Amino acid sequence: MYRIVTVCTGNICRSPMAEIMLTRAFEEAGLGNEVQVDSAGTTGWEIGNPIDERAAAKLTELGLESETHRARRFEPAWYAERDLILALDVDHYEDLRIEAPDADSRGRVRMLREFDPATTGTPVSELGIYDPWYGDSADFEATWQMIHNAVPGIVQYVQEELARGHASADG
Repeated sequence: MYRIVTVCTGNICRSPMAEIMLTRAFEEAGLGNEVQVDSAGTTGWEIGNPIDERAAAKLTELGLESETHRARRFEPAWYAERDLILALDVDHYEDLRIEAPDADSRGRVRMLREFDPATTGTPVSELGIYDPWYGDSADFEATWQMIHNAVPGIVQYVQEELARGHASADG
């Protein structure tokens, strides 16, 4: 099993949107039984809370269910248990890389938008998805669009990784 975790601040907006969108994309690509996607936050601020209602509304509009989501915090053990750790903003990326226990773990931390072909050559410092929590539905639409643009590249990357026989040691 190839395992991915998407990470934002509180795990109530960006990362659960990415988790749910990626899960659907892998199912549609016929990889639902080979790829597992989950999400977490870099903080414990929202632990146990449901997805933000504005994020849920955007997902529902797309026919994606989010009612069972509950926020949780990224666990250090996941560096070894996840094949790909996708940060949604630059501060998450930096925190995850600093806290990574070794070079291999640091190498698994990537910016989600690195996989958007339109961002090729863009510095990591410019690949963040700002927190829509402070905004309105237009901000959630923008968040969805940025995630959406990266999803095909992530699916292609994982397909290539699976073809090379890459998967977690525990999976």
